[in-house]
Amino acid sequence: MGVPSTALFTDQYELTMLQAALKAGTAERRSVFEVFTRRLPEGRRYGVVAGTGRVLDAVENFRFDEDQLGFLREQRIVDEQTLDWLAGYRFTGDIWGYPEGEVYFPGSPILRVEGSFAECVLLETVILSILNHDSAIAAAASRMASAAGERPLIEMGARRTHELAAVAAARAAYVGGFATTSDLAAGFRYGIPTVGTSAHAFTLLHDHERDAFKAQVDTLGPGTTLLVDTYDVAEAVRTAVEVAGPELGAVRIDSGDLLLVAHRVRQQLDELGATGTKIVVTSDLDEYAIASLAAAPVDAYGVGTQLVTGSGHPTASMVYKLVARAETADPGAPLVPVAKKSSGGKTSVGGRKWAARRLDADGVAEAEVVGTGPVPAELAGRQLLVRLVEDGRIVGREPLGVARERHIAARANLPLSATQLSRGEPVLVTEYAHERSGG
Repeated sequence: MGVPSTALFTDQYELTMLQAALKAGTAERRSVFEVFTRRLPEGRRYGVVAGTGRVLDAVENFRFDEDQLGFLREQRIVDEQTLDWLAGYRFTGDIWGYPEGEVYFPGSPILRVEGSFAECVLLETVILSILNHDSAIAAAASRMASAAGERPLIEMGARRTHELAAVAAARAAYVGGFATTSDLAAGFRYGIPTVGTSAHAFTLLHDHERDAFKAQVDTLGPGTTLLVDTYDVAEAVRTAVEVAGPELGAVRIDSGDLLLVAHRVRQQLDELGATGTKIVVTSDLDEYAIASLAAAPVDAYGVGTQLVTGSGHPTASMVYKLVARAETADPGAPLVPVAKKSSGGKTSVGGRKWAARRLDADGVAEAEVVGTGPVPAELAGRQLLVRLVEDGRIVGREPLGVARERHIAARANLPLSATQLSRGEPVLVTEYAHERSGG
């Protein structure tokens, strides 16, 4: 599926800043913007970078067509000089970033956007809207995947969020460790494996539960998953095995005391000879509910609402800040570090930054090191930022499965306490080194 123009996925002040900078003669100054977060959501121990691939699509498709320019003209948002500049807009700079699926911590320079002030400032809102949403979902997904262990997770939150956000959420959940999605648009757009069988409505449609089960098995085969909690669970399980035979693929439980019901259903299935039939549980699960079912005979979890809302933290609180700029429009002019200095915890560190992860003697991550200037030799092989865009050309696209595998590896490389669900501080401290301009 093609991505439509993203040029108006922005705030008006991006365009008014552009107009003022064009008039002042500062628009073409070489600039460096960085995306980072000052803090993780309360109690979280690591963040997950997700949405990078969508950011690349958004940057590539950030261009103004005649209708959009006409809207800006009609609303008198910017002047004709600015409209003429926007008509030819193409991002021609460079973007570096943590690769998708990598983990991050407060102060990590997750994305670095370099180019003229004019072309970089326009991208702030669309980049943040993607990274903040997708990273929040991926972080929740990662915690749920840790709690689930080897048991697969099914993303099924499409009906609990905006229809387009649902597709992005399914993508981010896959990066964070989910195995499948119920959302067909996500499967179509991103190649994520899709699953789904029936809802309670299908059972209620038929005169008898047996009729519904028979219709489903006749159509989808005995390996299907039958929903067994519309009426009486024990009776439904008995009927399901009678209809599908001991080769029944799975039963799904969507209500009640899941721990108790799962044990009873497992015992009943085994007594009926359906020892290979799996148990799937749903019903407003989050990472804590999943962890509480660790000792239950559950084979897979379906998660919706809590996933697509970030399990209580629907944003990653990332910001996009100017950290360095040239004093003239000369392409060779050196960069000067700049930073916001204010009260209320909103200060930032100036300078064009690199980031590396230091390991302990056992090869486990022990610190996130962020600096400007030369990279210490001992960290040269541990740098985190990779080139994503070069001279306006996308160079960092990769299959979504690569990001998913990267996250599994990155999470495994963290201290063991990273996967604890109890509230705690970030598992890695961020150390700052060489805080000077990296012209």
